[in-house]
Amino acid sequence: MTIDSRMVTLRQLAAPTDVNFGGKVHGGAVMKWIDEAGYACAGNWSESYCVTVFVGGIRFIKPIRVGDLVELEAKIIYTGNSSMHILVNVSSKDIRTGDYELTTRCIIVFVAIDDEGKPTGVPQWKPQSDEDKNLQAFAKQMMEAREDLHEKLKPFDL
Repeated sequence: MTIDSRMVTLRQLAAPTDVNFGGKVHGGAVMKWIDEAGYACAGNWSESYCVTVFVGGIRFIKPIRVGDLVELEAKIIYTGNSSMHILVNVSSKDIRTGDYELTTRCIIVFVAIDDEGKPTGVPQWKPQSDEDKNLQAFAKQMMEAREDLHEKLKPFDL
């Protein structure tokens, strides 16, 4: 796999149908776009059907206005045996005047699935730059934190 295979960028206009009660784009619409960008990235990397298994650390930084051009950049930051951890950055701009501004970011994890619905292997991604190494280390820290939280929540499983 090439370094270009690890990243996907999607763009779209924020439509009036995406509005919330406050007049900005609904957070749920942004989360849907994040899932779509993450899936495009995971499917492109793994060349497999993928399922979302985790979305975490979503941070809404700035609202998106209806009419803004929205850019979603999704990139692999860690791969396991069948999983892909993807950082998604969402930016928007007023198409008449401005530059892109970061509005939302999160990590989303996908697992590649075979024809029988079982996890299947994915190509391993190796960090190239210091930034890549820092992102991979962050993904590993998040994985450990999720595992710890899962253990603490076991007594509450229904």
